[in-house]
Amino acid sequence: MSIFGKSVFGNKATDSIPASSLDVGTDVPEPAVRKSDDEWRQELTPEEYRVLRQAGTERPFTGEYVDTHTEGVYQCRACGSELFRSNEKFDSHCGWPSFWAPLADGTVRYIHDRTLGMERVEVRCSNCDSHLGHVFKGEGYGTPTDQRYCINSVSLKLVPRSVDDGDSAVS
Repeated sequence: MSIFGKSVFGNKATDSIPASSLDVGTDVPEPAVRKSDDEWRQELTPEEYRVLRQAGTERPFTGEYVDTHTEGVYQCRACGSELFRSNEKFDSHCGWPSFWAPLADGTVRYIHDRTLGMERVEVRCSNCDSHLGHVFKGEGYGTPTDQRYCINSVSLKLVPRSVDDGDSAVS
């Protein structure tokens, strides 16, 4: 079996995939933000901690940003790194916010996910290594990349675009 044309069989549950492509690789830099488990628990709500730090998933159609069309930038809720823009968000009707690309190369990293008996590609914040969701390819949505970044709302914080100057608001 393969994900995006590369073999994914192996003895580990997850393997890193470089951010610039979805091909298998091994050179993944350490995240810039590193905190202890206790520090994360103090900063995040129990649900944020479960999803961001334990790779949980929020229930479909319950997240804050599922149907949001507000212009702006989506940041990592754990560290504030800019991850996605509203321009790349689309209605996939899958139950979670969907994007066809991250904001820029290197903002997210990819991990082979073999949990639950499935072959998937997990998406994590490159800056703090928090779980965001998964990316799927070839589902026929007609997006420019033919990819769907299926991201948990609880992993994100939307910073709406400023009405005054057209730039993103700063939080």
